[in-house]
Amino acid sequence: MTKGFTLKASEPMVNGFDPSDIERLPPRTREQVGDRERLLGPGYRLFYEEPVEIVRGAGTLLYDADGNDYLDVYNNVTSVGHCHPYVVEAIHRQLTTLNTNTRYLQQSILGYSEQFLGTMPDELGHVMFTCTGSEANDLAMRVARYYTGNQGIIVTAGAYHGLTADVSAFSPSLGVGVPLGPHVRTITAPNRLRHGGDDDVVATMVREMREAIADLQRHGFGIAAFIADTIFSSDGIYADPAGFLQPVVDAVHDAGGLFIADEVQPGFGRTGRHWWGFQRHGVVPDIMTTGKPMGNGIPIAAAAFRPALLVEFGRNIRYFNTFGGNSVSIAAAQAVLDVIVDEGLIDNADKVGSYIMSEIATMAGGYEQIAEVRGAGLFVGVDVVTDRDSNTPDGEATLRVVNHMRRRRVLLSASGPRGSVLKIRPPLPFSIADADRMLENLAVVLREELH
Repeated sequence: MTKGFTLKASEPMVNGFDPSDIERLPPRTREQVGDRERLLGPGYRLFYEEPVEIVRGAGTLLYDADGNDYLDVYNNVTSVGHCHPYVVEAIHRQLTTLNTNTRYLQQSILGYSEQFLGTMPDELGHVMFTCTGSEANDLAMRVARYYTGNQGIIVTAGAYHGLTADVSAFSPSLGVGVPLGPHVRTITAPNRLRHGGDDDVVATMVREMREAIADLQRHGFGIAAFIADTIFSSDGIYADPAGFLQPVVDAVHDAGGLFIADEVQPGFGRTGRHWWGFQRHGVVPDIMTTGKPMGNGIPIAAAAFRPALLVEFGRNIRYFNTFGGNSVSIAAAQAVLDVIVDEGLIDNADKVGSYIMSEIATMAGGYEQIAEVRGAGLFVGVDVVTDRDSNTPDGEATLRVVNHMRRRRVLLSASGPRGSVLKIRPPLPFSIADADRMLENLAVVLREELH
């Protein structure tokens, strides 16, 4: 099937397959990879040095074509677990009844919206539905620009917020091939490891925020919004110090801008104790966005707003999204909300996540190449460095760990500077037994890969 087709090597990437290595793959995998690039083109990427063919999922496990199970320690999109039977049944039941858009009155979307907004502070009173987090962030930024009359956007230096043309222009983690817009400025993430203690981190962020705002104003853009993933997952996973966001947000508000909390990754209880990552910081955003974890992978996303932001926007701008908030996606979202509550998944994230962080922190004591273990709930980062004296990020070592874990059928990934932070972000039902399986394998891999 690959006759007449030549694979081209892609640029190096975090936790990705390099097409120039295709000849090293087993025959079936080699053929599939070749067909994939021939049919889908070179823009797509695959995880791991040796890609995994997945044919089935259940709970926290994925299965390959030979029936081998893989422990999923990465997929937050299937937030309540792969093929959760309650969610599957809700989707099937709705699909056999009706699937249409938000231009018809439907009680299901009203009931869901009431409960969804009920997980947030009272200040967030309206919700608008989209299909993806990228669309939600695009919509949020449209509203922010319309309300403030400004164009400028501030993000952290390693942020990812989506793939639309507009949103990719303020997603620096996409790399040099996707340049930032002239209206975008970056500040450093809250990195205590490399920027001093808690007070220094906050002071640095506030200072850089004020400098970025001044630069946007000097160039005529003004400040429309500061948008942040509230656990800074693409920057390297930063959850502390508690409350550090408030003075940063205050600086944005003082300049007339809005704060948008991107909750696609930290939301829906992932960080434990709270529904949303911003609640850990004691701040209330002007706009909150979320994405596909909302429907356990079924395409549904949303932006929640302070109602005042939508008065003029709603009066003057027509918003319609054919598939945003369709009947089947709302059924999936409702089922996910039910499961999170009924199965106590927020408490589970807190309990199991604390156990994982404690165990890895103990493990890390024996390695000069592990500088810090950090996170909240079921969102954990392990910072891998060349040595603790320099704290130089070591993406190569991290990638060795990721791929060795894949060979042991435990799937995780990496983020942060040079891809140097192990990214542990499993489905919310992840159990202590699942954690022990991961930890046992990680102990072996660290002994063999970190010297």
